[in-house]
Amino acid sequence: MLSHLTAKLLIVDDLPENLLALQALIQGEDREVHQALSADQALSLLLEHDFALAILDVQMPGMNGFELAELMRGMEKTKHIPIVFVSAAGREMDYAFKGYESGAVDFLHKPLDTLAVKSKVTVFVDLFRQRQVLDRQLEALERGRQEQALLLAKLQSTQADLEHAVRMRDDFMSIVSHEVRTPLNGLILETQLRKMNLARDNMAAFTPDKLHLMVERDERQINSLIRLVEDMLDVSRIRTGKLSIRPKAFDLCALLHNLVERFSAQAESLETQIELSASCPMLGEWDEFRIEQVLANLLSNALRYGDRKTVRVRMHQDGNAACVQVQDQGIGISQLNQKRIFQQFERVSAQHARSGLGLGLYISEQIVLAHGGRIEVDSEEGQGSTFSVYLPLCAAPAQSDQAQATSA
Repeated sequence: MLSHLTAKLLIVDDLPENLLALQALIQGEDREVHQALSADQALSLLLEHDFALAILDVQMPGMNGFELAELMRGMEKTKHIPIVFVSAAGREMDYAFKGYESGAVDFLHKPLDTLAVKSKVTVFVDLFRQRQVLDRQLEALERGRQEQALLLAKLQSTQADLEHAVRMRDDFMSIVSHEVRTPLNGLILETQLRKMNLARDNMAAFTPDKLHLMVERDERQINSLIRLVEDMLDVSRIRTGKLSIRPKAFDLCALLHNLVERFSAQAESLETQIELSASCPMLGEWDEFRIEQVLANLLSNALRYGDRKTVRVRMHQDGNAACVQVQDQGIGISQLNQKRIFQQFERVSAQHARSGLGLGLYISEQIVLAHGGRIEVDSEEGQGSTFSVYLPLCAAPAQSDQAQATSA
């Protein structure tokens, strides 16, 4: 591994013949020797290359070797480069000391000892290569540490998502068991009551009026079960991209009038009313069944959470879209909950949750999006809520029918 690293060497001397002689001593296949005839040339090379070793002549015109060494020690890029001084002066200790004080790691005297020069240069080249390998290993370790940290963060995020999914599953199963048990308990109690009356030969319990009420109660409980099952099936269809969207031309105004009339009995039982204001007709190409599903969900929620106050339904044209707004005067929705209510299994709050799987708004938004529209909510706590559905008046996107027409 070390032999593949090219070591760059810098030699500085004001005499070209000295440079040639020194280069002949230290050059090799795995080395790249750069020459400088002055300190200024040396500084330019130092800024351009990373050197394994700098061999500096002490006595040069202008800036001498000691001054160049001090500059090198003052720069971040060059302060760690080993410096070897070359001098033709005598071996006086104070002269050598000045060299070491300037940052030298060794001192060579002229005439140069060929073997000593080659040996020392080889040592510094090997040290440079070992340092380079160590730096690369440290960089690799740091990259590995960063990758591990990133992987750990992803694992922690995945774990949090899994824990959230498990909580959602547990909450969902709890809600399902409760919601399914409610209509089933009603049907079971009705069945037991009828069996008891039959066992006692109490035919008075089966008069036409009472039978009519029984059938109504049974139908209400069965419809609740069907609604729960359909909601779960719709979620499955949405997840698999098989939600059926089959656009056809119809009058949204007529659908809305029929829907309000259908909910009037429920509103009357809650001692409230639904006010409808609609610009008719409102023709477009949408999936009539799915749009009715969306608007029925909004009306049902408005009556459920509307605090027994009047629910207002308005329809008008907004640019190239039909806009249907359902406004209640109930408990309202906080800003935080407004971001949650369109998610799966979310309801306004545990305190005010009445019934259902918390899937209605999620399914409604997915249906509206599949039509190329959008659904918005404007609400404040204690001030009621307004849900607005925008449906494009042009033909529904072609992909809605092609990509999603396969019903589960």
